[in-house]
Amino acid sequence: MSEIAKQVGQRIRQAREMKGLTQKELASALGVSEAAVYRYEQGQNFTLDTLCKIAKAVGVTVEELVKGY
Repeated sequence: MSEIAKQVGQRIRQAREMKGLTQKELASALGVSEAAVYRYEQGQNFTLDTLCKIAKAVGVTVEELVKGY
């Protein structure tokens, strides 16, 4: 796994926590399993489409997830 993917995963987790969502709540909003959200936060198995959905659910831009705040 690349360092960039790990950083994006960390930003996904930070954005989720800032929004006050649990992994289960984010999973429900995305229509995926809680395990999938865990993998995203580890920097695994996300696509650009997934990042778009996550960004919308947590109220940030894809650019913020990729480049940082």
